[in-house]
Amino acid sequence: MPEASYDCIVVGSGPGGYVAAIRAAQLGMKTAVVEKDRVGGRCLNYACIPAKAILRVADVLSEVREADDFGIKVGEPTVEWSGVLARRGRVVKTLTGGVSGLFKKNGIELIEGEGALAGGGDITVADNTISAKTIILATGSVKRPIPGTEFGGRVIGTEEAWDLPEPPRTLAVVGAGASGAEIASAYARLGAEVTLFEALDRVLPTEDADISKVVDRGLKRQGITIHTNTFVENIESTESICRYTHGDQAGEAEWLVIATGRGPDIEALGLDKAGVKLGTAGLVEVDGAMRTSAQGIYAIGDLTRGPALAHKASDEGVIAVEDAAGRETHPIEYADVPRATFCTPNVGSFGLTEQQARDQGHDVVVGKLQYGAVGAGTVYGDRTGLVKIVGETQYGELLGGHIVGSRATELIQELVNVRALEGGYPEVARIIHGHPTLSEAVMEAGRAADGWLVHG
Repeated sequence: MPEASYDCIVVGSGPGGYVAAIRAAQLGMKTAVVEKDRVGGRCLNYACIPAKAILRVADVLSEVREADDFGIKVGEPTVEWSGVLARRGRVVKTLTGGVSGLFKKNGIELIEGEGALAGGGDITVADNTISAKTIILATGSVKRPIPGTEFGGRVIGTEEAWDLPEPPRTLAVVGAGASGAEIASAYARLGAEVTLFEALDRVLPTEDADISKVVDRGLKRQGITIHTNTFVENIESTESICRYTHGDQAGEAEWLVIATGRGPDIEALGLDKAGVKLGTAGLVEVDGAMRTSAQGIYAIGDLTRGPALAHKASDEGVIAVEDAAGRETHPIEYADVPRATFCTPNVGSFGLTEQQARDQGHDVVVGKLQYGAVGAGTVYGDRTGLVKIVGETQYGELLGGHIVGSRATELIQELVNVRALEGGYPEVARIIHGHPTLSEAVMEAGRAADGWLVHG
């Protein structure tokens, strides 16, 4: 017999899990969260938040070094790594403590341990059994090595890359997607000699090609050596160095980071026992309401299809809980989920790239504008940023938005909101924007798509 019963049990307390639990409690469900590690999951403790804390240090360092351009004379700054790590720890503690406080505020019980499905609405945690009418699986993802190698020694994943005891002197990063580009950009600006490898033909290969070009130039200006169309092989880790080959060349680095992708964390869940089916790529099969093949069991976040993003997981958690509560829900349009990459230059995007739109047969119109065409780009010192709008001509539909440059991760939200409210690029063009702001570049890109660019 179960030792305790609930209306809702959430397995995992990352951004998907804790948001699902809070929403469940708001809807009057007696709720518990099972967590095998730390409240906040990998995102808050090891990945997203620590990454952005270190990236922020690199940003501040760059601003100090560029102060002379603004008439401010300062000496060459030095980085005190113990202080960097201390601040990162404070950031993590503040946010995870906030989640713990929200659990208490909403009457959510935290159960420490590894949860496994036992069938019939039961979950085992250590030697105890608990049950619920609704179970939400939100265990996230785990690092995955590249073929022919394994993690250990000087070969690390992205989580370990943000927790190095000392700033690296040399660093090799395998994978130039969002995570790899962020790691490379952060440590290059902090003084490391960085080499970035990508098996495909460009950095950020899932982004629009025009955006990738700007990022490539930006990373190279930071001193990063980039190899595309390149596989890293024969990786050998010693006590003090990691050796490898790429093509017919040999290389070595103090650390080698594998940032080529992650897999769903399902090994300990006991999915078979509960009748939960897997789909492609080992992901849990769900419908638009995040329901699995097993009655009363939902799965969200990195366990399921769609982009592996924290905010996507959070929204899926809300959908799952509201469906369980009998409320009407709507499936996520995954193409419309905003993507944010915090390397320098920042990248924010959503929807279709220009090539994807053409491949799908749309009558494509493109509006592009560099930040330098509006006043704020010059005032704030970023003239190289780019806004690109992808639309279709017949109805003025906004198919995709792509921004690279300062505050791109914030600016993209305007285009996401316009799309969500069924507006198009003509509406973007005619919305009054504050002056002088970088957001004016978004407006002008809308005008460019609509055929009446003013500043350009």
